[in-house]
Amino acid sequence: MSWKKFILGVGVGFAGALIVKEALKQYEISGEKALKLVKEEFKKNGPIDGSWIQMEPESYIKSEILYKVYKGGISRTVDMQDQHYEFIVDAKTGTILEVSPL
Repeated sequence: MSWKKFILGVGVGFAGALIVKEALKQYEISGEKALKLVKEEFKKNGPIDGSWIQMEPESYIKSEILYKVYKGGISRTVDMQDQHYEFIVDAKTGTILEVSPL
């Protein structure tokens, strides 16, 4: 096998892997969109003071099912008291899987 064919094969394989990776990534919502969805749900019960989200999805197991999720937090003031919540949202659908007060 010549070096030219080998290098061409490696290049084509690398390009193919990048294309597949980007194609699979399109099936996930962005971190910004996930945060927006969560904030919309929280705003139904009153204003929020602050929010944050991890921008890279991570693996999460709930009820023996593997999800790709974003984790983040929301804070609000109710009756002059700060309330803080942590949330986990599915990176594919935007469904809120879990909300926990801190």
